[in-house]
Amino acid sequence: MPTVPLVRPFRGLRPAPGRAGEVLAPPYDVVSREEARVRAAGRRWSFLRVSRPEIDLPAGADPYSPAAYRQAAATFAAMRTEGVLVQDREPSVYVYRLVQGDHSQTGVVAAASVQAYETQRIRRHELTRPDKEDDRVRHIEVLEAQTGPALLTYRESPRIDAIVAAATSGPPEVDVLADDGVQHQLWLICDAPSLEAMGNAFESVERVYIADGHHRSAAAARVAADRRAAGAPVDAPSEFFLSVLFPDVQMRILAYHRVVRDLGGLSPAAFLERLRRAFEVEPSTRAGTPEGPGVFGLYLPGGWHRLAVRPALVPSDDPVRRLDASLLSEHLLGPVLGITDLRRDPRIDFVGGNRSAGALERLVDTGQAAAAFALSPTRITDLMAVADAGLLMPPKSTWFEPKLADGLVSHLLT
Repeated sequence: MPTVPLVRPFRGLRPAPGRAGEVLAPPYDVVSREEARVRAAGRRWSFLRVSRPEIDLPAGADPYSPAAYRQAAATFAAMRTEGVLVQDREPSVYVYRLVQGDHSQTGVVAAASVQAYETQRIRRHELTRPDKEDDRVRHIEVLEAQTGPALLTYRESPRIDAIVAAATSGPPEVDVLADDGVQHQLWLICDAPSLEAMGNAFESVERVYIADGHHRSAAAARVAADRRAAGAPVDAPSEFFLSVLFPDVQMRILAYHRVVRDLGGLSPAAFLERLRRAFEVEPSTRAGTPEGPGVFGLYLPGGWHRLAVRPALVPSDDPVRRLDASLLSEHLLGPVLGITDLRRDPRIDFVGGNRSAGALERLVDTGQAAAAFALSPTRITDLMAVADAGLLMPPKSTWFEPKLADGLVSHLLT
């Protein structure tokens, strides 16, 4: 197959001027059906009606039914017919800034190469589930568009930084404060010299990493493969997928904690004693996220404890086994509690994002969990090391914030 560029501009489908506030919505997979229904209430053009179309079907409707996909297509078509969404006349890349509190990150919205994904220039670190892939494939096919961007990251590039800085020197075309307090800003780059400079700058990037959006990326690759087999050319829109690329130094990963429903038949005292084989255990007045890698906060009824994994148990040459999520599984969840399948075992649950230590405490104090484990956030350098080694992160290892908005820019396949 001929080599194609890592990223390229495209004619984005975007909210008409002044209408982004009506459209922008959180990603489909971070809200439940009921949360989506509440957040879309009174907002006819909320993009949740495209990404979670079951909210416009009768209660209890199957979100993966043909009716749901037809509803998504009908709403998407109506948004275009009514002029809520308008396609740009010229191929562009877009500079996208997210501001949440005192954190700001600025990236580039572009169409990323499926070929780069298939050859692992765009690297992944998670397994995907076939059913979730199937859902995204159907969604892309019925809309003839990719509407949910993949979140990608790359090692910081001064060349890209300079182009982004020039693009953001003026006022943004879109400036919306979402209902969750995140500010979304968008600038366009559509002049030929800047587009060429941006493309050349990304060609100097050796590797790109999927931070969030493995199912979106995999689904786009499946659609591309099907259309390629049917004769689609190498430069077809389906050979590229909607992405937002941020430099690694701006990415923010929040902690992903674990809670367990029981102690495997052990009393709290016996449980703590059993942990001393692999951890230094001591009472703690520090609630919540621990002070660094290799240290965990454990909340049991009555208070917090500090767990520090014994240094001899931390491998220096294995980028997966040295992760905190792996250390907790290998030396506590598995051998002590018998929890070995984090994806399917009903005895474990996960609390991610900006949830406070108080949220973990409440789960235990109300009897919903027997113990809570607070972990440090995974570092972006660890994620890259795992992907570079061709390995996979443990389940529920990363929670990226702020979240990208759906509906800000969509990539049409026709």
